[in-house]
Parts: sequence; C-alpha cells; structure tokens
Amino acid sequence: MDQALFNSLIDISASPAARKGRAEMMLERARWAATVFDRYDRDATLRIAEAVAEAAHARAGEFAEKAVAESGFGVAAHKKIKNELTAKPLVAHYRDADYVNPRVDEARKIVEVPRPAGVIFALTPSTNPIATINYKVLLALLTRNAIVISPHPAVKETSVEAAEELARAAEAAGAPAGVIQILAQPSIPMVEAFMTSEKTNVILATGGTPMVRAAYSSGNPAIGVGPGNAPVFVDESAEMTAAARRIVASKSFDNSVLCTNESVLITLSSVAGQLKRALKSAGAHVCSDEETEALRRFLFHPRGFNIEAIGRDATWIAQECGIRVSPDTKILVAPITQIGVEERLSKEKLCPVLSLHVTETRAQALSQARAVLRLTGAGHSAAIHAADEAVIMAYASTVEAYRVVVNAPCSQGAAGFATNLAPTFTIGTGFFGRSSIGENIGPQHLVHWTRIAYGSEADVPFGNFHGLGRSFRGALPRAPADGVPGSASAPSAPQPQPSAMSGMDSATRDELRRLIAAELRDLLRK
Repeated sequence: MDQALFNSLIDISASPAARKGRAEMMLERARWAATVFDRYDRDATLRIAEAVAEAAHARAGEFAEKAVAESGFGVAAHKKIKNELTAKPLVAHYRDADYVNPRVDEARKIVEVPRPAGVIFALTPSTNPIATINYKVLLALLTRNAIVISPHPAVKETSVEAAEELARAAEAAGAPAGVIQILAQPSIPMVEAFMTSEKTNVILATGGTPMVRAAYSSGNPAIGVGPGNAPVFVDESAEMTAAARRIVASKSFDNSVLCTNESVLITLSSVAGQLKRALKSAGAHVCSDEETEALRRFLFHPRGFNIEAIGRDATWIAQECGIRVSPDTKILVAPITQIGVEERLSKEKLCPVLSLHVTETRAQALSQARAVLRLTGAGHSAAIHAADEAVIMAYASTVEAYRVVVNAPCSQGAAGFATNLAPTFTIGTGFFGRSSIGENIGPQHLVHWTRIAYGSEADVPFGNFHGLGRSFRGALPRAPADGVPGSASAPSAPQPQPSAMSGMDSATRDELRRLIAAELRDLLRK
C-alpha cells in the first residue's frame, strides 16, 4: 500500500482528543435525532422509509457505476440490481411489520412496548457498498433509530454521496436532522472512537473477520457476520441443466463478490460428466489439471488470497493465468481432489472461480460439504440441487449452516432475493460462526420490547391498552449544531463520561487497534 494512503487511513495528523471530540459530536447529534424520532407514529415512520427507498431506487444505476469506477471491481449492471433490491422491495417486505405501536396480548395479559436501540454505528464493506448502505439505513428508519455510517475507504466518495442523498430524502419527508450521518474521512482511530463510545448503542458490522471481532470486543453491543464459503451439492436426483444454469448465474453475479456465492461444487461420479457438460453449456469453462494449478498459483499467495482477483471477470482471471477461454465465459470451474487446509481452492474465493469436487457416494458428498464450512464459513450458507426430499433434509442436517438454498442461486437465495427468506445484506452466522444471531439480520434485531405483565391470577383484571402508543405531534425541535443542543426541547448536553477505551487495559486496546488495522489494510487493496 502507498505510505501516504496508509498515513491518511490511520489519521496521524489529528490528535486523539480532536478525533474523540468529532466522534462525540456526531454521536450526540445522532442521539438527539433518535430521541425525537422515538416520538413518531407508524404512518410518519413509513413515509420517511418510503421516501428514502424511492431516493435510493432513483439513483441505483448511477451509484452502481460510480462504485465500480471507484473500487475497480464488480459489474455495474448487477450492482444496480442489488441497489434496487435494497430499496423499495426491502420496505415492501417489512411494510406489514409494526415496530412502532405496542403489541397487546389479552390472553396472556401482556403489553409489549417497542424500544429502538438508539444510535447505530454501521460498518459497510467495499464489495457491496451502496446496497449495504441502503439496507442498513432503511432498517434503522423502520425502527426509528439514528445511524452513523463508516464507509469502506476504498469506495468512500461514492458512499458519502449516496448516504447524503438518503439523508436529504429522509429530512425532506420529516425525519429529524442528523438521523442519517456518514464519516467523510474514515480512519482507524475514528472507527475506534465510534465503536468504543458510550453513545453508540449498537454496532452493525459487515466486513471480514477481524473487523467483526473488533466490533464484538469494543465493549458495546454488536451484531456481526462471519465469512462465507458456501458448498453446493448437486445430487443425482437434480435436473442437471437447470442446476448448472442456476449455479453459473449465481457464481457470475457481480463477479461473485457476495459472500453468499457458491464456493465449492460437490457432486457424484455417476452424474459428474453430465453436470460438466451442462456447466459448459451454461457458460462455464471447466479447467484441466494444468489450468487448475495455474489458477491455484494465481489466486493464492503465501500471504493469502490474491485480492487483485476480487470481483474480476472470469476472462480477465483466465488471461492472467494464461488460460485460453471463450470471450463469453462467465465462470471458471476448477476440479480438485480433496477439501481441507492443504487445498487452497477449497477456501472462499470472491471471484468467479468455482471449485469442483467429485465423490462416489452421497454420504461422502455430505461429509465433504460439512468439511467446506468447517474450513471456513461456518454458520453461513449452503445450497443443494435435488428432487429427493430425504437427501435435502440429510444435507441440511449435516452442514453447519443456517441457510440452505434449494434449487435456486445461492448468491441471491441465501440473501433472500431468490427465496422467501428475509432480504438482507448482513448474514447472521449464529453459534456455528461464533455470532449471537443465526438468521438474516432485519429490523427486528434493532428494536427490543418492554413487556408490561399483569398478574396471571384470574381475579387480576387486564387494562385496555388498545389505541395507546406514540404519536407525532407539532413541529420538531431544532436540531443541535455540531452536537450542541439547539433548543430547550432538545436533550441537554450530558456530563462528560469516561471513554470506553479508558476502561480497557492496554493489551485489549492494542488488540482492537491491530484487528481494525488488519481489516482496513487488506480491504483497501480491493
């Protein structure tokens, strides 16, 4: 990495006090916005979310092209699709869900009152920057939370422009000022200051393992995700032509930068030849042993995966490896004979290269699919193409994944865009992946509920709570300027509190900095 670029990343010119002060001002403004937003009724909340979704949809194509131009990888047409899917369809999916009004359960004599998290600090990746911003902003708005976004440095200009567009749309629709904010100059110390501040209520982390671990070790509540490495099993009961078409479409989508894409294809020797022919007809190039070795050398260096290949076209990768392919080749299929740490091609590959492993029996296939996820990607996603329900159930019960996509593209299916799973750009990896949540992250994870519970005895009458709840009344108080309350209606400035970092020992603080630095160093090159 260029030293000047890395110096700007670690923000060596600003003093720790200045960085902390800037973070605290943004967070105080967000906290004010969240306090005001908590007063809104459901209709006002939905109007704001719908306006923001409309704004995101309107410029989906423009921001897709800008993201590809700035980051240098991916397919603009596919990013446009992702940007659109995380706009109006996302709001439509949750339109009937109510995260604003109390829920009354007369039979159990319980009333549940929604309590938004408050201030969300959201990390976004370089691979899906605008779609992730759309998604996290709308989740925050649907639950009346304020959000501060830390964009990936490799695509920060486009991210800032997109987030500011959403902020303007939200405020024009009546949202309090400061409900959507973004760091214009993200840096390691700034990320550190936000992640450890007591004014941050929850961290919504999307990124590599080091960043997610840093979020969990920050001292604040965090919702994080782990890496993917999805196995896909094509059983002999599958319809081969359809399976091949779906796999190639999924693996080539946005040049395979989604963590839900298929990584290792497993099939049986009885149908391997038929499947290979179907893959070729669908646009795949099946590599020879020599070509597979060339791919292995190019994709994996002694330090790890070659990040130059991330999000690149299959034809570009083939050219770099000296492999002659048709100009319309969509993916490269690399046959491998084993799965494990010794075979680097059985690891995650965020590029249109799909490993292929052939087994003799279904039992072996299921065991190898389980091994793929145990190597990396535990708890994430898996896919199967089959017509035999017993095989599907056995597969789902064997692999350590919380999403098993059946007869659909895994990239889109696990993310909820080609299945009826909840649409998401943050995949919970659960206990298998050392995460607290195993389902697709949605607005329900950004609101908790205060439960009013009456005595269960029959002689204790239950009250009438129908029609009670928050309502939007009158003009909004003036927003604080640079974190300073602007009117008597705004929350008073809190007394200075010790930084969360001050309560951490030096070893923990150094480890947090090291993890964040490792994540940003690696991903800046993408």
